[in-house]
Amino acid sequence: MEHQCIIILDFGGQYSHLIARRVREAGVYCLVKSYKTPPRELAAMRPSGIILTGGPNSVYEESSPHCSKEVLELGVPVLGICYGAQLMAYLLGGKVATAPVGEYGRIRLTADAAQSLPLPCGEFTVWMSHKDYISEPPDGFIVTAKTNDCPTAAMANFEKNLYAVQFHPEVQHTEHGQEILEAFLKGICACRGDWEMKGYVEQTIQALREKIGDRKVICAMSGGVDSTVAAVMVHKAVGKQLTNIFVDHGLMRKNEGDEVERIATQTFDMNFIRVNAADIYFEKLKGVEEPERKRRIIGEEFIRVFEREAEKIGKVGFLVQGTIYPDVIESGSGDSAVIKSHHNVGALPDVVDFDEIVEPLRMLFKDEVRRAGLELGIPEELVWRQPFPGPGLGVRILGEVTPEKADTLREADAIFREELEAYYFPNGRDPALSPYPLDAVPSQYFAALTNMRSVGVMGDFRTYSSAIALRAVNTNDFMTADFVQIPYEVLSKVSSRIVNEVPGVNRVLYDITPKPPATIEME
Repeated sequence: MEHQCIIILDFGGQYSHLIARRVREAGVYCLVKSYKTPPRELAAMRPSGIILTGGPNSVYEESSPHCSKEVLELGVPVLGICYGAQLMAYLLGGKVATAPVGEYGRIRLTADAAQSLPLPCGEFTVWMSHKDYISEPPDGFIVTAKTNDCPTAAMANFEKNLYAVQFHPEVQHTEHGQEILEAFLKGICACRGDWEMKGYVEQTIQALREKIGDRKVICAMSGGVDSTVAAVMVHKAVGKQLTNIFVDHGLMRKNEGDEVERIATQTFDMNFIRVNAADIYFEKLKGVEEPERKRRIIGEEFIRVFEREAEKIGKVGFLVQGTIYPDVIESGSGDSAVIKSHHNVGALPDVVDFDEIVEPLRMLFKDEVRRAGLELGIPEELVWRQPFPGPGLGVRILGEVTPEKADTLREADAIFREELEAYYFPNGRDPALSPYPLDAVPSQYFAALTNMRSVGVMGDFRTYSSAIALRAVNTNDFMTADFVQIPYEVLSKVSSRIVNEVPGVNRVLYDITPKPPATIEME
């Protein structure tokens, strides 16, 4: 059966990979590519359709990103969204200008044309974010929707299969948003909507088996979801040719190192080397308080420890990395703003003797990685494990990192996670099974140890002890986040348990700062 794929041309919009997620949720495979991708390269991929994303620029500015007009002449359906809609109009001879009234947030839209595809007819709410508008559609286009302040909220050239919407169908605030995308994908592009994780996992395992052949493979297994899923996928392909090295820096969460070892050795019978290097790390971190210096020390020491173990194995054919698709996009492979550089295993390529890097998850989003993990038989408790930074508790302990502080934080964090999971996820760790609305369920939650000590009273005695800060946020993309309004009775129970069960803690705080201005992590 012919492979179907939608190409998403990225013009720097903040929702570019949200569009990709929505397309895949519809059962259609897609790739995010730079707007600079030559039309001949796009044509060679034989896409079923193309989506032009939003972006922060004005199409009439000299420095604004433009794709070639040939992209609109490849003979496949094209959907322009926001900036993409304006660019379609501009390239085809229409007019785009600064709008008399910009539209931001929820706006009522009316789709009243006889043919309003891919929109449903009638009035509904959409999410707008634009200061420019299409003042005059190109020849051959008809206006299919409008708002009070936007005369061309959507347009279409049915003969050439070109469609444009000024609003964002990919965000949850747009009514019928997924329905509109699926009308384009399945009704206009004729995509079957049969892309699913089981087939993807099977195909990837087979491709890995053919690529690796009989050569050795090495993997730096951090214990997180990405590296574990990548390791298991490669293990399913080549078995004992893979050796996993797990560097336990003493900054893991409660019982986490043991769980990683158990899953690797007992559940999957992998070649697994555990290096207990906590003493080395704590010695290196002694007296260090500056967050970036802590990160650098932890990262560099990981490389040194891994290098020593890798030398014992000798030359290998491949190094496995748990790179996922947002890592690729965020590191600037597209044209969205570079948010952060991702180095999944630090500078390992410089210190390990290998031929090639293998990245089996490179085309998957985080939620898809979790689904792949379930397909591979990885236990649910690991698949739905909370995100955890590479430096571990080292960046959730404010100030100097010591073994005693790490033990204190481990216990407090375990209590907080246990109580939140009991409240929000009584039916299993999958957020979709929560009895509460998804926008009220925490996406990430953890405890941090502040470097503040304060006076308290326990029994008849004065205490001068540490304060634990709790953090729980809800987010779709981890680029912006808001704090979760945890019920007071849950917070009260967590606070009571922590001060009673964790020695050296007499105060519990709840961080209610969104991102931005804060980050999700404390350091």
